[in-house]
Amino acid sequence: MPRVLIVVAVVVVAFSVFTLIDLLMTDRSRVRALNKPLWALIVVLLPAIGGILWLWLGKDRRTSSGGSRRTVAPDDDPSFLQNIARDREQEERIRRLEQELADLDDDPNKNPKD
Repeated sequence: MPRVLIVVAVVVVAFSVFTLIDLLMTDRSRVRALNKPLWALIVVLLPAIGGILWLWLGKDRRTSSGGSRRTVAPDDDPSFLQNIARDREQEERIRRLEQELADLDDDPNKNPKD
């Protein structure tokens, strides 16, 4: 029986530390119902219940921009597609300049070494 109590105590302390850190790291705009110092006091004074209340009632689940964050695939990202087009143009320009330099090196009239 004492081992079970020790394990439960460790789990409660770990959960309380987790929720306290989560509370402190959460942006002020995402805190609901009470302000952060009051939530910290609740989490510390009511270890398990305070953490559950913080996660359930106190923390806003949305991002700070007001909506859920959506991941955009690279082929749907307009700036990524613009960068690809710009890179292609630069590669083509470099290829043409390299070809012009190669043509100048091959032209015997332009290179008077003899």
